[in-house]
Amino acid sequence: MLTRREALMSTLFGAGYVGLRALATGLPVSFLLDPRKALALQPGEAPCPTASRPQYVIFNTSGDGDPINASVPGTYEDPKIVHSRFPSMAPRPLTIQGRTYTAAAPWSTLPPRVLDRTVFWHLMTDTPVHSHEPEVLRLMGATPAKEMLPSLLAKQLAPCLGTIQPQPISVGALTPSEALRYAGAALPVVPPLALKATLISEAGPLRGLQPLRDATLEQLHDLYRADATRAQRLYLDSLTTSQAQLRDIKQELLDTLSSIKDNSAASQMLAAITLIRMKVSPVVSVHIPFGGDNHRDIGLETESNETVTGVATIASLMEQLASAGLADDVTFMTLNVFGRTLGPGHQNGRHHNHNHQVSLTIGKPFRGGVVGGVGPQRLDFGSLNVDSKTGVGHADGDIKVADTLGAFGQTMMAAIGADPSLITSPNGTAKVITTALS
Repeated sequence: MLTRREALMSTLFGAGYVGLRALATGLPVSFLLDPRKALALQPGEAPCPTASRPQYVIFNTSGDGDPINASVPGTYEDPKIVHSRFPSMAPRPLTIQGRTYTAAAPWSTLPPRVLDRTVFWHLMTDTPVHSHEPEVLRLMGATPAKEMLPSLLAKQLAPCLGTIQPQPISVGALTPSEALRYAGAALPVVPPLALKATLISEAGPLRGLQPLRDATLEQLHDLYRADATRAQRLYLDSLTTSQAQLRDIKQELLDTLSSIKDNSAASQMLAAITLIRMKVSPVVSVHIPFGGDNHRDIGLETESNETVTGVATIASLMEQLASAGLADDVTFMTLNVFGRTLGPGHQNGRHHNHNHQVSLTIGKPFRGGVVGGVGPQRLDFGSLNVDSKTGVGHADGDIKVADTLGAFGQTMMAAIGADPSLITSPNGTAKVITTALS
């Protein structure tokens, strides 16, 4: 029987731990799995279904239905919308792509270069039920073969990024509803502490990268010299990691993993960056708390405190990505099961709002701004129809409110260069919001 460590190693690095050999040598997993087939491919024949913009994705999701929607741009135009009265959440102006919006103070602390790549999406998920998060991640039936959005993105991105596996990895799922599936199969959760324990022990795989590199290159030597053309050898030489480079990579990974102290959101960001640097998966799922299931949140204290720390976690992630040279290679994305009520009478806690949820996207493929908006709906507020040409929310928008989730999915597909038509919508009015793309 496999031990827990062996099972986790297989999850991270694939059969035969081929991912470790790829990390040690710098050579693509596809080449190591079948060198002769890889050498036979002509330039441009690599199996990459996306057009041009592959991105790693850090995908934040929560089954709590966090009140992110209560503090963002687009919710400060109507004075009847209830916001936290904590000084830390006071309304502040923030500028995105030269346009000024109002939001809770924490959002204004994001650096301008980050805000210019940040889109706030006002959507309707059409469910008030926590356990329906898997359905929301499947865009309420709009994805092909009932694939979850993070899994669909991963399936498109893996061939282009050359990752060890196409399946997403979750480092932050806290409840069964937050667990991911790929092609119908449940995926394991790898908490940060488990990742650290597996990789950095004295007998851990990162300690043995140097001999693994040398042994792998020696095994490939005869084939490489006999079958590769000069152009192919030059190309492979350009990919192969030198001993000095490998020492730097190993030390950076060890340093990052050593700084993980718990399974908190901050540690999840460290784990996600580590998995991306090791090219394990195109999509890493995390959970950043933003107020949680706050029915009895007296004075909205938890909402306020977790919004402050949540935005700070995102800001720290962006800084770490920039320091690692990954600012243009990683997109941060959120999608939660539902939002929270916004109307009067909710100063001491908020209830489920199936009509309004706010997602964020931050990354190079996006042109910052606000898509959609909110308006009065019965006793509360809900999302509006969206104008597909401008992204503005209003009653006459050609994207019906029930299709805003599908439009979000289509735009995410377009952002990575994949086929948006893979995503459908209940009324058939979903479209790519081109104004949200850079």
